[in-house]
Amino acid sequence: MPDGSTPGRRARGEIEELPSGSLRVRVYAGIDPVSKRRRYLTETVPAGPVAARHAESVRSRLLDTVRRQLGRPPAARTPADDVPPAPVDPTPAASVPAPTTPTGRATGPQRRSRRRGEPTLTTIARLADVSAPTVSKVLNGRSGVAAETRARVEALLREHGYRRPELGTPHASVEVVFYGMQSNLAVMIMQGVQQVAGAHRFAVGFTDARRQVSEGRFWARDLLARRPTGVIAVHLGFTSEQHALLAASAIPLVVLDPTGEPPLHAVPSVTSTNWSGGFEAARHLLDLGHHRIGVISGPTERLCAKARLDGARAALEAAGVGLPARRLRHGHWFSFEDGLNHGQELLRQDPPPTAIVCGNDLQALGVYEAARLAGRRIPRDLSVVGFDDIPYTMFCGPPMTSVRQPLAEMGAAAARMVLTLAAGKSLAQTRVELATTLVVRDSTAVAYDR
Repeated sequence: MPDGSTPGRRARGEIEELPSGSLRVRVYAGIDPVSKRRRYLTETVPAGPVAARHAESVRSRLLDTVRRQLGRPPAARTPADDVPPAPVDPTPAASVPAPTTPTGRATGPQRRSRRRGEPTLTTIARLADVSAPTVSKVLNGRSGVAAETRARVEALLREHGYRRPELGTPHASVEVVFYGMQSNLAVMIMQGVQQVAGAHRFAVGFTDARRQVSEGRFWARDLLARRPTGVIAVHLGFTSEQHALLAASAIPLVVLDPTGEPPLHAVPSVTSTNWSGGFEAARHLLDLGHHRIGVISGPTERLCAKARLDGARAALEAAGVGLPARRLRHGHWFSFEDGLNHGQELLRQDPPPTAIVCGNDLQALGVYEAARLAGRRIPRDLSVVGFDDIPYTMFCGPPMTSVRQPLAEMGAAAARMVLTLAAGKSLAQTRVELATTLVVRDSTAVAYDR
């Protein structure tokens, strides 16, 4: 931005646009006689349609202040000097395209009115014994705040339920946060999010939280710095601190396939009928005459893994077969290695199971390999059922029977919910559950010992 200085003279007043959209005015005020360092007068102007004119007015005023300190006459006034000073807003927000309606029209900037008794940013700053700009840095995920101070401010934001008044955000984008990006699932979820967000002219970005954590970075603060319109968290557990920080910064959050219950009971979520899917998978094998059915579960601290296991167990118990402990294995993750290792263990039993229900398709592919190494043919010697119905299931040999999880539809539903929240509207329902479907292919057959 031009600095307004005459040619050949050193710039003495500069205006800088901050990432938040606000304008920072800085005027050189000479050398400090004690420290021998340069001194500057600075002031921040909130973002807005006339922010540039206000910034010019502020620069003129600061330059006059410096001139008076140096015993020089003030400069001639310009029309910009007659612009009333902008109110100081310690939590500035840039003017950007607002969330759009289903017809694609912008709804305009949304601003949430503060209720009586709600804490202000200045209140939080006073309680934390810091300046208002420091609290603003915490809310926006910016650096320059000591770890102890940041933790104290975040604790006060949670304790007092602070909510940023504005709902408009500087970047018209939806951020999808994964905890470990399994490409087979991530691509389909992103396709669903893009379908909805793109129709409303929103960009879609993604973050791999597991990678950032391994690098010692705090992904939630990085999100605050980018200021997306909304966040969709996939297969990710949120701490109370992370949730409160996003809520305080007025960034709506929707969780897709939540990993745990607290503190997510108040967070909108999208999931599939995992219990029914597990039930249908086991009942399909029972209908084929299988009685020795093994189960390889995902990590049961994950809600979806527990629901799938509970559904399969319910079907087996209803048929009078039950699920003995020797035929149940818990995976550390939904991985190929889980299926391979646990599949080998189950197939070494005497007698071995004639069928195995897996927590997901990757585990089922691991069981395929375990069967190959053990000389067992699928489905003649062993029937296998997966879960998710990723594209690879159609191309493995033989094509896999799997419970289809509507991943693209789940991504689209989460995107609609987060854009509704960003527009300042209430959700018709805060928990959406989409139906799973059993897709029967060639990896299951009538039990050989029926």
